[in-house]
Amino acid sequence: MNRATVREIVAGAAGAVEVALDRPAGAPRGLALVAHPHPLHGGTLDNKVAQTLARAWVQLGFIALRPNFRGVGASAGSFDDGRGETDDMQQVLAHYRHALRGELGDAPQLALAGFSFGAFVAASVAQRLQAAGEPARHLSLVGPAVARFPFPALRAPQPLAARMLVVHGERDEVVPLAAVLDWARPQQQPVLLAPGAGHFFHGMLTPLKDWVCTWHGDAS
Repeated sequence: MNRATVREIVAGAAGAVEVALDRPAGAPRGLALVAHPHPLHGGTLDNKVAQTLARAWVQLGFIALRPNFRGVGASAGSFDDGRGETDDMQQVLAHYRHALRGELGDAPQLALAGFSFGAFVAASVAQRLQAAGEPARHLSLVGPAVARFPFPALRAPQPLAARMLVVHGERDEVVPLAAVLDWARPQQQPVLLAPGAGHFFHGMLTPLKDWVCTWHGDAS
């Protein structure tokens, strides 16, 4: 993402997981895990939307983690339809919560974010954390692929995070807006509509970053 980005290898359920780590300028306020789009369709931790989400969380004072899913870059294994990817993301979070305990304390704020397939993985991790009694504070889902994967309900039986943001492009050519609204409607989950935006938010990455920063604002 920039010259200060550090790439590390941590242990996942299927072997090595490559992680790009970016730090805020001051003392970190928490950890933000950012999940990239579908690895079988070119998704990597260098995806522009994933980088934009990471920049937003760094601006909010979080250490941003962008893992590569299985079989991408230096990450071991092969695509597992979201199941193994969710396992890996949990292990990445656990690794950094332990490794950075001296900076973040025992119970750091957690933020989860994802784009497209990555939104499914981020929501799945949020669901597991909530079930374990350790809910994330923030959840940001961009272009969630709700028509392609079994997305959990964000507000049933309890909210998966204290603050949740769903952003979708008006002209998304991959995931129809109607499908996202059908998923969101029973939960009364607001959806932030990006006027004129397609699935990959071409030309709208700066507004996307600003929306995430505004929505999650005080990060307290």
